[in-house]
Amino acid sequence: MPVFIAVLVIAAAIAIHSFIGGFSTNDANAATHASSAYVLDLDADSFDQVIAEGVVLVDFWATWCAPCRIQNPIIDELGKAMHEVAQITKLDVDDHGPIAARFGVRSIPTLIIFKDGEVVERFMGVQQKETLRTAIEKYL
Repeated sequence: MPVFIAVLVIAAAIAIHSFIGGFSTNDANAATHASSAYVLDLDADSFDQVIAEGVVLVDFWATWCAPCRIQNPIIDELGKAMHEVAQITKLDVDDHGPIAARFGVRSIPTLIIFKDGEVVERFMGVQQKETLRTAIEKYL
């Protein structure tokens, strides 16, 4: 019986590794960094300035996060659809952990809508484009 359990543990580890690490580095980068021209990548220098005015959606994400890879094309579509009325942005939590901690981001993707620098709405997990669009429109 212990051999059977060991085989199951090894098989599970291989499956998880294949799922998470199954992309080549180039494929993973293409899947996570292929932001549209309408989505702004934030950093520590730009974050506070960008969220200070208007309606801004920030997608807190990481390159290794599978749900974030699912959310990424949705954010790109939203950016293209709403770039004239709201700023759609992304912040890599691995590169900017203190900012994520400042807003209590404990799981990713977390999406926060800011209005003139104040948090007005928060979503955790993958969200559909229409859900986010409807939420943003409430604050325009």
